[in-house]
Amino acid sequence: MSLARPAVPADAAELVRLRKVMLDSYRGPDPDIGWQPGAARTLRERLAGPGGDLMACVVDRPGRPGALAACAVGTIEYRLGGPGNPTGTSGHVFNVATDPDLRRRGYSRACVEALLDWYRTRGVRKIDLHASREGEPLYASLGFVRTPDPSMRLTLSLTS
Repeated sequence: MSLARPAVPADAAELVRLRKVMLDSYRGPDPDIGWQPGAARTLRERLAGPGGDLMACVVDRPGRPGALAACAVGTIEYRLGGPGNPTGTSGHVFNVATDPDLRRRGYSRACVEALLDWYRTRGVRKIDLHASREGEPLYASLGFVRTPDPSMRLTLSLTS
């Protein structure tokens, strides 16, 4: 029996808390929490729909009802098909986090494995993620490999 379970809308605040734990762990502490209400609202809406394209898998914190110990969140993205991925569907894993005092107990592994099972049931074969140095051994043990694809980003201003 897996430690992980699918998240429900009531887990939104805890998922956002764990997201901040993850972001602070590799970016350093950031006092900006203005993004949190919007993130929680998005999670409550998107976790409510069956058959959606977002899944969060979580492990409950032992001894603290309503609190989470770990999570992994993923989405399904749709592009045109091509060689190696004729359907064009791909997964993106993000927000893999475990509370610092509960690390090294297999919680993140359980969450990621449950998320990979969800991708399998949805027919998604290609799954990407961005790995921190600390997370890379876990992902490699699950079969993830570095890719040669370069990555670039543009952040558009929403004001004209």
